Amino acid sequence: MKHLRLPKWLPIDPYILLLLGTVGLAALIPARGTGADVASGASTAAIALLFFLYGARLSTREALEGLKHWRLHVTVLGATFVVFPLLGIAARGLVPVFVTHDLYTGLLFLTLVPSTVQSSIAFTSIARGNVPAAICAGSFSSLVGIVVTPLLAAVLLGSSGGGFSADSLVKIVLQLLVPFVAGQVLRRWIGGFVTRHKKVLGYVDRGSILLVVYTAFSEGMVQGIWHQVSPARLGGLLAVEAVLLGVMLALTWYGAKAMGFGREDRIAIQFAGSKKSLASGLPMAGVLFGAQASLAVLPLMLFHQMQLMVCAVIAKRRARDPEAQEDVRLPAPPARGTAPGTPAGTPTVSR
Repeated sequence: MKHLRLPKWLPIDPYILLLLGTVGLAALIPARGTGADVASGASTAAIALLFFLYGARLSTREALEGLKHWRLHVTVLGATFVVFPLLGIAARGLVPVFVTHDLYTGLLFLTLVPSTVQSSIAFTSIARGNVPAAICAGSFSSLVGIVVTPLLAAVLLGSSGGGFSADSLVKIVLQLLVPFVAGQVLRRWIGGFVTRHKKVLGYVDRGSILLVVYTAFSEGMVQGIWHQVSPARLGGLLAVEAVLLGVMLALTWYGAKAMGFGREDRIAIQFAGSKKSLASGLPMAGVLFGAQASLAVLPLMLFHQMQLMVCAVIAKRRARDPEAQEDVRLPAPPARGTAPGTPAGTPTVSR
């Protein structure tokens, strides 16, 4: 979580700077000819490796254990794959006044991708929310998104998705789903290795995404599609995304309260239900959109940084809530079913 604290007043993820640097490299030195073919092949392999590692990391036992809190997870999935897409469809009325058709396609795709895992956990922890629930909610969202995101894209984007077709669904299965399942199957033998080398493999994850971004933006530069985006259009896109994020933060917080969730669960729902995953969305966009992926991922990249900055502020304020301070000062009550005489401070985990 260190990247959330630098600088304290403006939590810019250094990885976003790397992504922007990769975009700049693609603008200055785009891959062409044989180089483009090599980059495309390497990007395909990197995406497959990325989802293989996702599968190898996900503990089936932990996922099944998390199902005990099914109401919370259904709420997060509903926000991610129902409410978000509905707002994306409603934003169609903003074309062409605020955003171009191509940018709107990327905006709509943004609403279809799964939630984050790492940042949802980090912000939930900072705000003193239900961290185990945030872990499970993010994991479930990523798992469901492998199947649901391409299906939603097929229905809502159709032929406007930059070449999206039945062939894209086949690519999704081969490049995303098959490696993921393979990682799950082999987890029994490689799970320990993956856990022990989590930090190193994290660099592999991020390097793979950088390669995907470079390949996508190189294709965009070669085809000249960046001439279609003006500063005014980017400003309009940022304004639309700010409204989208604000609406989802309000809906997840107050909606969860209306549904009877406690404070800790509401925090997990707000942070897991209002975010979109750059790590999952970029590889999917590379498969679904092909040469048009650079414009398609631009809204997601901007939204990702916006959600980090806004949610960092909210998480710190949630941590200063009177309820949160009470939780810190008061000893935890004994767990249900605990025998008399058990110390009241025995920690419990709410599922």
